[in-house]
Amino acid sequence: MVTVAPAPATTSGGDDESRRRPLGGAARSSRSLGVMKYLGLTPFALYVLIFLIVPTTLALLTGFFTEDGSFTLENIAGLFAPNVLAAFASSVWVSAVTAIVGAIVGALACYALVGTRPEGAIRTTVNSISSVLAQFGGVMLAFAFIATIGIQGIITVTLQDAAGINIFDDGVWLYQVPGLLLPYIYFQVPLMIITFMPALEGLKTQWAEANATLGGSRFTYWTRIAAPVLAPAFFGSVLLLFANAFSSYATAAALISQGGQIVPLQIRSALVSETVLGRENMAGALALGMIVVMIVVMWGYSVLQARTSRWQR
Repeated sequence: MVTVAPAPATTSGGDDESRRRPLGGAARSSRSLGVMKYLGLTPFALYVLIFLIVPTTLALLTGFFTEDGSFTLENIAGLFAPNVLAAFASSVWVSAVTAIVGAIVGALACYALVGTRPEGAIRTTVNSISSVLAQFGGVMLAFAFIATIGIQGIITVTLQDAAGINIFDDGVWLYQVPGLLLPYIYFQVPLMIITFMPALEGLKTQWAEANATLGGSRFTYWTRIAAPVLAPAFFGSVLLLFANAFSSYATAAALISQGGQIVPLQIRSALVSETVLGRENMAGALALGMIVVMIVVMWGYSVLQARTSRWQR
């Protein structure tokens, strides 16, 4: 006789409970990871709040108030004064010239470098030097140019003694607005190399091969394929260089000690000099004008970057 053992009793409720337990633990673990992720951003968020959001807010608000806290539009009206408009025009001129020259020279340097090996000594050295020189500004850069092409600079004295050439025959332009062009270009070119090189590296070899297969020349490739693809990245880099020059202060302050010939120096003058009656917070209004210009420029840069990213995916 065959005896069949009874099947063990099953409790569906217990199985369901055991299945739910790990799911609940996973949910709690996921929430903990989410909280930790945001906690990791806390130091950066505090940095942005203290050094970016708060100063920007104060700069925006002080332009609309007098020293005693009364609301006024006199400071904003001061933005249309002739000397302030001249300072904005000088800042735009210096920024535009140095951005265009820096972009062209930097793009040519990128074109020369794109044919080298990415891990080679030449590319690595140029990238390293560019990263350093792009941040080399302020008093150190001003001193370097004063020691090189200042009134008693090495090059100035050498040209005067060897060839009788005086580079300051028409005035000491180094300590005026035109004298800012060379120092600004000095750090604009490395910045262009850093920002534009990835765009050149993104050009696909298949595009050149397809152009050659269809009988296209090298000129056709650069004018009808590469140039339209690189145009958004190039003009976006130009806007970035413009913003970089427009907001630069330390180099100009070290070279131009008197007056407010560009907007950052105009802000310095408004802060440290005798204030105009009714326009005690003129520096805040000038900062507001700079912020408006920077917002427009960076908006254009973000639009061009969005177009560039379409073919880099």
